[in-house]
Amino acid sequence: MSTAIRSILCIHAMFILDFRAMSSPNAKSVPSKPIKTPCIGVCSTGIGDSVCRGCKRFSHEVIHWNGYSQDEKKFVDKRLSGFLSQACSHKCTVVDRELLKWQLDTQLVRYNEEHDEYCWLFQLLKAGASQIKDPSKYGFRVHASWTDLTLVALRDKIDEDFWVLSTAHYDRYLATPDLFEED
Repeated sequence: MSTAIRSILCIHAMFILDFRAMSSPNAKSVPSKPIKTPCIGVCSTGIGDSVCRGCKRFSHEVIHWNGYSQDEKKFVDKRLSGFLSQACSHKCTVVDRELLKWQLDTQLVRYNEEHDEYCWLFQLLKAGASQIKDPSKYGFRVHASWTDLTLVALRDKIDEDFWVLSTAHYDRYLATPDLFEED
């Protein structure tokens, strides 16, 4: 089994376990910051996409977001941040987490501190990929197989991979009928 497939299966298992834990009657809700909408104002679900090309949520999640509990929003947020982290970490390595965080704060780039450093890196690339000349000064390096791309093109490729992961998840677990479900 390839490493990519094994990684996807591990992430899926993590989400299934999280969902089961959140759904159990004994699950305790830990107070945390409210989960903000991941909407970036570029919704493609209105034109028929099952997965938004902007925020990568499923169409039903976009529609029902304001009615979701904080636990439901947290579950969606965790799935999205996991996919984004995976897409980013396959092309870059954060070598100095504190330097990256310092640069984000210095450059006044918004990021979610509860997400991992690869989600932070993507926020940095979204905000200023065209202005970064030396990634090491921002605490990251680009993997050798991706150094031929500009950071803008790399950011776009990461975003595309993020969408592909979200779409594959939707197609596999929501669009496909459950073959094991009993009638």
